[in-house]
Amino acid sequence: MKNEYLKKGRVKQKQETREKILSTTQELMNNGEKFTLEDVAEKAGVSRATIYRYYSNIDILSAEAGIDINTKIPKTIYENLQGLEVKDKILGVQEYYNNLTLDNENAFRNYLSIVLTSDSQHTKRGARRSKTLKMVLDETKLTKTEVKNLQNLFTVLMGIEPLIVTKDVCGLNNEQSKKLLKWGMELLLKGISIDRSE
Repeated sequence: MKNEYLKKGRVKQKQETREKILSTTQELMNNGEKFTLEDVAEKAGVSRATIYRYYSNIDILSAEAGIDINTKIPKTIYENLQGLEVKDKILGVQEYYNNLTLDNENAFRNYLSIVLTSDSQHTKRGARRSKTLKMVLDETKLTKTEVKNLQNLFTVLMGIEPLIVTKDVCGLNNEQSKKLLKWGMELLLKGISIDRSE
């Protein structure tokens, strides 16, 4: 997905178009059909130019659509954490994304491989972790710069990338990887004063 395009103009409308493209792709995948970006555009009711603004090739779109089937939207994850303190919400976000990654590890590794070997220099991923963390951090008295920095830093401790490092480089198993990443997050949270804005 090309995040540069999504950040400009009518964000909600662009997000809805992206979701329409993903759901259409999932339908085509479920039917077992071979398809192109142009086929997805036609079935989704968007132009060829529009679909190319969101996805540079069919492999990236298919891989993201496959992962998207099993992933809750950030708002749902955030709503499921209501009633917890901010620090516990952050740990809950981490736990959700790390469990999701381990439950779908092959799909995430495949997606990452496709994105990294793509010839598109502008391909960025869905950024769900970052969006979910922002919802939690927006509850605090932190400045916009602090929220953005923590959002980025906390994202580093969840998802496929740190799990690849802990498993492939450090030689840890799934449970050891999750424990290490949680411990790292807890250490960061101990050093940060995160107060609720209420």
